[in-house]
Amino acid sequence: MLAIAVGGLIWRLTLGLHYQWNWGIIPVYLIRFDTELARWLPGMLVEGMLTTLRLSFWSMLLATLFGLIMGIARTRSRLLFRLMGFSYVELIRNIPPLVLVFIFYFFVSDRILPLFGIEEMVRSLSPAASSWVVLFFAREDLLLPFMSGVITVALFQGAYLTEIVRAGIQAVDRGQWESAASLGLTWPQQMRLVVLPQAIRHALPPLGNEFINTVKYSSIVSVISIQELTFQGLQVMASTQATIEIWLVISLMYLSLCLMISLAVQYMEQRLSRSWH
Repeated sequence: MLAIAVGGLIWRLTLGLHYQWNWGIIPVYLIRFDTELARWLPGMLVEGMLTTLRLSFWSMLLATLFGLIMGIARTRSRLLFRLMGFSYVELIRNIPPLVLVFIFYFFVSDRILPLFGIEEMVRSLSPAASSWVVLFFAREDLLLPFMSGVITVALFQGAYLTEIVRAGIQAVDRGQWESAASLGLTWPQQMRLVVLPQAIRHALPPLGNEFINTVKYSSIVSVISIQELTFQGLQVMASTQATIEIWLVISLMYLSLCLMISLAVQYMEQRLSRSWH
């Protein structure tokens, strides 16, 4: 049945649509040879994938921090902490991510981030240090929009990670808390040494799903001209008119990134399972 479905799709794309395939242009946008520098350089699509990797990596780190802090706050006995976590989750989770992108782009990157003097600090760096900033973040002219995109994706994903962390902590048996307290451990020690290691083991599969979603949700920042994979794909498609070829290649790129995260999470699950037993 799967073979029949794939065959029908191929027939529709090749014969039913009368589409003129042009796969020959794809390699140019993946890797290109610069005659002036006399070396191979990444094409527009690969550059977009690298930007997606940077954006997803920093968003994952920041979202994990938000989720960990707010998830712990939601399990505390004090009403203030629980209200803080609840308000964060309900506010972010019930606003469309695209709306958040525009809010943070026009407010955070335009009004708040310039107050920290980030652009001036980057301009004052040496050429070697500037190259590291470009490697791990973005070019100077795209740095503020990049940071705005990171904060937006991190806040959005952090709301879901908060609920995962909360559920993982609450899944730890109450006897574990009592045993840790009977040993004279303080609350931070109980959380760090006893509760969180067990909570992470329970929460790792859904955490892996949210990390994959972070990669996929990073595409929404293309609307604020961050040159990630989807944005670069739109640019290439507009100049070549090779619609289906470009989107198939982009789909494979996203698939490869998400599969790598999935395999990494599976490896961590196996390691935790072996260490637990």
